[in-house]
Amino acid sequence: MLTKEQILQWLQTFAAQIEQNKDYLTELDAAIGDADHGMNMDRGFKKVILQLPTVADKDIGSILKTVSMTLISSVGGASGPLYGTLFLQASTVVAGQQELSDNDVHQMLKAGLNGVLQRGKAQLGDKTMVDVLSPAVSAFQQALSEGNNILEAMQQAVTAAEQGMKDTTPLVAKKGRASYLGERSIGHQDPGATSSYLMLKSLLTVLESSLG
Repeated sequence: MLTKEQILQWLQTFAAQIEQNKDYLTELDAAIGDADHGMNMDRGFKKVILQLPTVADKDIGSILKTVSMTLISSVGGASGPLYGTLFLQASTVVAGQQELSDNDVHQMLKAGLNGVLQRGKAQLGDKTMVDVLSPAVSAFQQALSEGNNILEAMQQAVTAAEQGMKDTTPLVAKKGRASYLGERSIGHQDPGATSSYLMLKSLLTVLESSLG
């Protein structure tokens, strides 16, 4: 089971990863975007961290919904609405729960992906965060169907996420600011895909520290 405490640790770990990689994410975004992805995400997650103590006694759904609302109100560009929608949709499928089963985690990740798909209208191969989230959710589901536990499933998901992130480099951007560059977007790793990878890697880090 994934506990509420681990969910809080995940969010704190992700916030720390964003802070550590803020300049790198901004550098990636400078090549094909507005050069603000790292700064925007860092600002948003610093505010998330301030909010977490106020919801630490709430259920997992309420915690994730608070993350969503905080990001939507504080992160500029496309990242706020996309990550906000991801966490909002994830919150709906785990509403009222204090801990999550392996399948609950799959449903949470899947709902987050679906939220991003609906909000951003991007498809696999468009050089966006979908190129990380989609293969990761598929790998997680496949691993569970083969009888793997939540740690093993998350390891496979993060491996797929990392490959998806790297695979954005040769793609032509079809969505967002980067799409204006057309062919010139080739050769640059997508910043949103990179932060999505860090999000999933952060969850794995928490699972490995408690189950590994």
